[in-house]
Amino acid sequence: MSHTFLEQLWIARYVIMNGIAMTVSISLLAILAGSVLGVFVGLALVYGGIVLRLIVRAYTDIIRGTPVLVLVLASYYVSAAVGLDLGPFSAGVLALAVFCSSHVGEIVRGALQAIPKGQTEAAKAIGLTFAQTFTSVLWPQAMRQCLPAWVNTAAEMVKASTLLSVIGVAELLLRTQEIISRNFMSLQFYFLAGGLYFIVNYGIEHFGKYVERKTALPS
Repeated sequence: MSHTFLEQLWIARYVIMNGIAMTVSISLLAILAGSVLGVFVGLALVYGGIVLRLIVRAYTDIIRGTPVLVLVLASYYVSAAVGLDLGPFSAGVLALAVFCSSHVGEIVRGALQAIPKGQTEAAKAIGLTFAQTFTSVLWPQAMRQCLPAWVNTAAEMVKASTLLSVIGVAELLLRTQEIISRNFMSLQFYFLAGGLYFIVNYGIEHFGKYVERKTALPS
């Protein structure tokens, strides 16, 4: 049986590699776009005016309370209904990026609010603009607090990418299902897919730890 599995694995090697490449591409784009948008969401929640805060608070609460699968289906089918020509890949990245941004926004909000207000007041006192205060004073401190939670969110985006198979994105799970439909080796290939997802998330975890070490304050 193991010999047969290895034969089937060799036959399907390019299909699996294409699937994992698609999964990594989707996850990376969603994490990057969601993190950038999430920083602005966090800033709006902490420093925005009352109207902006209410709008952004509604956005984060609605998105965080909506299942990822619903966001994926909405981004694909609703966008087509309103005239946006988004393919499965673009719609999937959009859905995951929006979901990621709501979580990153809350992470950034918590990190910024944990910084003593006296530091912001001191920056104003020496004439720094808000942009200078954020980049030079607030963000370096907030980033250290954000990293552990951000790593968890990034790993969740990799796992959530499996849902894009329902709209036809040829990521790892869909490719695995296609392989199984030909050789009926469900257990072996699902275990293989699970191991590949673990490797990707393991890499994200160690990248996060590397950044933590590089940004840690000297003891």
